[in-house]
Amino acid sequence: MVRETIATEHAPQAIGTYSQAVRVGSTVYLSGQIPLDPASMQLVDQDMRAQIRRVLDNLKAVAQAAGGNLDQVVKLTVFLTDLAHFPLINEVMQEYFTQPYPARAAVGVAALPKDAGVEMEAIMKLD
Repeated sequence: MVRETIATEHAPQAIGTYSQAVRVGSTVYLSGQIPLDPASMQLVDQDMRAQIRRVLDNLKAVAQAAGGNLDQVVKLTVFLTDLAHFPLINEVMQEYFTQPYPARAAVGVAALPKDAGVEMEAIMKLD
């Protein structure tokens, strides 16, 4: 099995023992992204809509570094510290994804790194 590590400066650098993404064949596994600004490595504004957009921008940057785009995401997992924000996920996703939308799971969690309100990870299949 040949694994390729994907890294870009256009998304936050790993804050632990993981890669931004790993490509195996035509499948890319994108690590969870929280709403960190890649330049400052600080959380964006506490507004949940801004946090969701930052997370999706980070995922988009990693997808592009792997040679793909968000339309090639086949599975998205969303972690929320407050499931009341779930309708915002649907709203903002429409700005980043087109039909057919990826399969998705949304999970309520007690806490996320750096007190983020949202984290997303994805699986992307390259053409």
